[in-house]
Amino acid sequence: MKIDTTLLVSNLNEIPALTQAAEDMGFDGIWTSETAHDPFLPLTLAAEHSERLSLGTSIAVAFPRSPAILAHIGWDLARYAKGRFIMGLGSQVKGHNERRFGVKWEKPVAKMREVILAMRAFWDCWQNGTKLNFRGEFFKLTLMSPFFNPGPHDYPNIPIYIAGVNKNTCQLAGEVCDGFHIHPMHTKRYLEEFALPHIETGMKKTGRKREDLELSSAVFVIPTDNAEKAKEYEFGARQQVSFYASTPPYKVVMDIHGWGETAEQLSFLAARGKWDEMPALITDEMLETFAVRGDWAELPGQIKAKYAGGLLDRVSYYFPFEAGKDEAGWQVTTAGFKEGR
Repeated sequence: MKIDTTLLVSNLNEIPALTQAAEDMGFDGIWTSETAHDPFLPLTLAAEHSERLSLGTSIAVAFPRSPAILAHIGWDLARYAKGRFIMGLGSQVKGHNERRFGVKWEKPVAKMREVILAMRAFWDCWQNGTKLNFRGEFFKLTLMSPFFNPGPHDYPNIPIYIAGVNKNTCQLAGEVCDGFHIHPMHTKRYLEEFALPHIETGMKKTGRKREDLELSSAVFVIPTDNAEKAKEYEFGARQQVSFYASTPPYKVVMDIHGWGETAEQLSFLAARGKWDEMPALITDEMLETFAVRGDWAELPGQIKAKYAGGLLDRVSYYFPFEAGKDEAGWQVTTAGFKEGR
């Protein structure tokens, strides 16, 4: 199992030192997200200041960018990072697409499939000289003159991950993707009884096997070495679970455990802006189901045991790595994940 980390920084000037620190710490990869900042720009700097880390987005929002734009970004980053770049995409939800990004919301799973296939059509065209001739429901892409063709390079096989929670996205990942970002709002039971069976259904459509897909997720962890800090980590995890559980697309996870009524109560509070009242609805049983608790040295073993049997291939802790903070903890964490490799 690989151990990754997330970089959450507001200043690009911080990326070089943080990337070097992450590589020195022993992480296998770093992820950037599309929240308050672009997720691709930091990875250019990260590629420049690392040698072995995989570098990916978790996630970049797909629909505000055309397949051509995504293909060009991915092509250049893969070349510059010498094959270490992972294109991780997500759909986001309807409200953000329409009211934040200003793009049409339409058949998100079907459209995501076309985005993926269209990107690969561009890459095939550039690498192998194949005529660009992608014709789908949402995109018709048939023009590629030499002036706009970046040409081939040595790292054309760019992994594409998508993120999701529900049935159709799981099946799409199994059908056409190289990896799947499992949402942090997950449980072992959800993976075993819902996500993996639907992923396998998708795989059967194209004759693929489990080893053809890498499953990645951030995990809620509560380090217990320091009692006061443990309380902070616990509250943070409870707060995040309550937030995610209030969102209708993630209700499937709560329903599997019979917690659908709590999810509805959380949605009611969220709609009224009563965020401070929400964490109290996450019971100790719920928290222990979603999170992994233990001291820093114990966490790797507990996580590997929880997700044994191919439930996850690579993990990160939900909170980001920060250079100079909890360094002893991070050192035993990365060492623990490397044991037995």
